[in-house]
Amino acid sequence: MTADGSNSSRAPRRSKTDVVDAALVLLDRVGLPDLSMRRLADELGVQPSALYWHVESKQELLAAVSARILAPVTEDASFAATVQPGEAARVLGERLHDRLLAHRDGAEVVSSSLALGLVDSPLHLALAERYPDAGQAPQVLADAVTHFVVGYTFHEQQRTAADTFGAVARTAALTPADATSGRADPFAAALGLITAGAELPAASEYSARR
Repeated sequence: MTADGSNSSRAPRRSKTDVVDAALVLLDRVGLPDLSMRRLADELGVQPSALYWHVESKQELLAAVSARILAPVTEDASFAATVQPGEAARVLGERLHDRLLAHRDGAEVVSSSLALGLVDSPLHLALAERYPDAGQAPQVLADAVTHFVVGYTFHEQQRTAADTFGAVARTAALTPADATSGRADPFAAALGLITAGAELPAASEYSARR
């Protein structure tokens, strides 16, 4: 006890950034099923009730974690004027894939937040800004790439986790080469097929087709 009667061992005040930082570290260490508010509070050295000063629910916390995971997708993602829409979408899709794989259960966390409308896919804003005269077409392309990448990565991470426990069929099991090869060829091939030759019509053309 200090001279003024205050408790010097009191846990430091935490910010929302501290909470999200700790949640992301905990996610990588224990995975989504074991990421509880109580466990996060223990990690931060606070009472669980203290977390609700920063987030109203666990889902809001996961949305903040999702936003943190997604933020780097469009960092420095500028494209030359000659870059076609499909190429821009492919590059963004690859970056999204890399970001989801960078965190344990990253695709599952982001998928839930996207489904509930708590975060937006970074591809939507990036493509809309890059092709402002194409009406809703950039959103359609962004939807297609986002849903494919998130779904594919979700299955990828599920398979990796299950393979650790020998719970997948032998034909689907990962080999040592698979685990160290980086981005899987089937992913690149499918993403390339989705985005190949994508053309975004002018807004007036898109409206006329609807």
